[in-house]
Amino acid sequence: MKNIRPATESDILSIAHIEKLCFPAAEAASLASFKSRFNAFPECFFVLEIDGVVVAHTNGCRFNQPALPDELFENATLHEPSGKYQTVFGLAVLPTYQSKGLATELMQHFVDVSKSRDLCGMFLTCKEHLIPFYQQFGFTNLGVSDSCHGGARWFDMRLDFL
Repeated sequence: MKNIRPATESDILSIAHIEKLCFPAAEAASLASFKSRFNAFPECFFVLEIDGVVVAHTNGCRFNQPALPDELFENATLHEPSGKYQTVFGLAVLPTYQSKGLATELMQHFVDVSKSRDLCGMFLTCKEHLIPFYQQFGFTNLGVSDSCHGGARWFDMRLDFL
């Protein structure tokens, strides 16, 4: 049985494991980073589980500007609980569960929850090959990002709700 739900503290080890498998070491958040983030913004963590096993996750902090400065990835205290934009730090699915539509379902859930929270929109950075994936949710490509997170080339993507 498939279920999307808010993450709990007991999910953090699974979340960190999925992250490590899905992202290059320079880009993947550490277990310590996930713990810090979860303590600061647990309401912004979601997991997708199949038969009780966490196979995918997404998270991001709230911010008052449609931006995702690199500092947000490492400093959970920059989370603004009343921020009008939901950022997306990452969306990851265990490799054995990829290409089954799970990332799409989890991202749609995150978008729907963010809309229900009366936010102005969402903001994320992604690699070029993922631009069409995020465009299907209504995100607009704003071009090459100033981000140098993990030494990669990123693109700024914004989704406006209002």
